[in-house]
Amino acid sequence: MPTFHNPLADAAEASEALRGLAHASLAFDNPADTYAVLSDLTSGVRSLRQVLDQLANAHLAHRGRAHDDHGDHPSGADRALAASDELHQAGTLLDQVHDRLDTAFGHAGRIAWHPDPALDQEPLTKTATRRWVSVVFLQGEDADEVLDLIDRDGAAAAIEHLKGFDYGYETTVAALENGYVYDEPPSGALDRSVTADGYTLTSNAAMGHVSLLRQHTVLTEDALPEPGTATARETSVGHDVPVPNEEETAAPRVRRAPDPSWFEQPGFAGVKQSRGLSL
Repeated sequence: MPTFHNPLADAAEASEALRGLAHASLAFDNPADTYAVLSDLTSGVRSLRQVLDQLANAHLAHRGRAHDDHGDHPSGADRALAASDELHQAGTLLDQVHDRLDTAFGHAGRIAWHPDPALDQEPLTKTATRRWVSVVFLQGEDADEVLDLIDRDGAAAAIEHLKGFDYGYETTVAALENGYVYDEPPSGALDRSVTADGYTLTSNAAMGHVSLLRQHTVLTEDALPEPGTATARETSVGHDVPVPNEEETAAPRVRRAPDPSWFEQPGFAGVKQSRGLSL
């Protein structure tokens, strides 16, 4: 909470709040929320303009106490005057920022946002529906690297990075056999989700985990497409999924029981069963 009397504490809190906003605004589930955010940002810029003027005035008011590192007063006073001038110039530039934000705010106030077409809630055809399959789930240090990537380069860069874990048909089969298939991407209360190019990235900086899911088309309800058939190529929307050859599909597959936790890495349940591990 702001103190309204301690500039050091309030500046640190403002910096942290802006950092949090930078994370939170990676995606807007409801585009109408941008209107309220623009309103608060416009107000924030007005306050920042005032802060810059007050910082400039403080440098001028205390010029008599300014010295450089060697104790020279004239040099320190010149530095204080120069800093005050730059702060005033920054405030003048913020006037332009405020005007642009105010104009954008006016345009945003005239937008009527309609609901998205619920494509994923309706069958593509009589025999095909969309699902989401787990590509990868990371936590701990592995997740921290991706969270840093999101913070530095954005969600699109993180999706591109995590797509390296997608092995097409193999990933789809592993998800189907282990039960990592969802009507909608799993998401917790503090999770942030971004969907692009048929993938959904879900991240949670507080809990330290990241996941990537791929959109998948199920041609018949609860059916696993047979390898080597034309339908196997159609199971991933917008992606060329490699189909194994006859030698790879000669041996019958053993279907493993689905693991109830979607947080566990796909395929790990089968490893535990084969080694006789249990909790």
